[in-house]
Amino acid sequence: MRAVIQNSVGGPDVLFVAEQPDPSPAAGEVLVRVKAAGINPVDGAVRGGFYPLLGGPPFILGWDISGTVEAVGAGVSAFKAGDEVFGMPRFPKQAGAYAELAAAPAAEIAIKPAGIDHIHAAALPLAGLTAWQGLVRHGRIQSGQRALIHAGAGGVGHLAMQIAKALGAHVVSTASPDKLDFVRSLGADEVIDYTRKDFTGAAGNFDLVLETVGGDHAEASLQVLRDGGVLVSLLNVPDAARAKAKERNIRVERMSVTPDREGLVELASLVDAKKLSPHVAKVFPLDQAGAAHVFLATRPIGKVVLTV
Repeated sequence: MRAVIQNSVGGPDVLFVAEQPDPSPAAGEVLVRVKAAGINPVDGAVRGGFYPLLGGPPFILGWDISGTVEAVGAGVSAFKAGDEVFGMPRFPKQAGAYAELAAAPAAEIAIKPAGIDHIHAAALPLAGLTAWQGLVRHGRIQSGQRALIHAGAGGVGHLAMQIAKALGAHVVSTASPDKLDFVRSLGADEVIDYTRKDFTGAAGNFDLVLETVGGDHAEASLQVLRDGGVLVSLLNVPDAARAKAKERNIRVERMSVTPDREGLVELASLVDAKKLSPHVAKVFPLDQAGAAHVFLATRPIGKVVLTV
């Protein structure tokens, strides 16, 4: 099979296409012929050696896949050859998504939403599961609650906004001036231009904040949470912020996404109900993975996807 590999850590230029042995599905796994692979910021961090999840190279990057089941391993009854599937298998271990074939645990993939193509399905798993797990599993969001979602035009943010709205929340988000209209189009009840207005000056008393930015955003977000609210952060929360949160009975959840078939099924249901739509900023062929990484670093609206 053809796959994008790297023999050293570094910039996008370390990525190149090479022939690799075809994987075989072990017991409990399926072999997926990958049609599209989503790219996420964690991919660039691993590529550059800043987040050594996979140890030293050589390795094949990527976790988001959408494709067709080629073969099933022993003990697999949930899928058959020809099924269209998507998922985020093995994270944070190597899944090898930037390739023509990928072996994935059957428990970590699901049937692709019927209402979208493979490109858009590949944009959904990691960012979508992050949003779903953050809001539902960690945040325990309820209909009628007020939620602040930072960076509403980002990969996670634009999906989190739609999920929160679908679950009946009143959603406020932050965005840069060039992305305000896009965030409004997702159904935001209010959008804050963070270059002109400090979000801490917005109407507060939020029940939940989903923090996706880092820096001092976690501590600042406490100012707009009600006593007893929830701060869900994708990044580390400083001890000082945790101490302030404890004084006000604010629950702080530092989360990292995990493979989740049940979550994938929920996301697919929202897509097919036309309540969730992943936005793809640009599509690149497999042999332009380096260029795709360069483009992702410009922080486009939504997601970047490789076609295989």
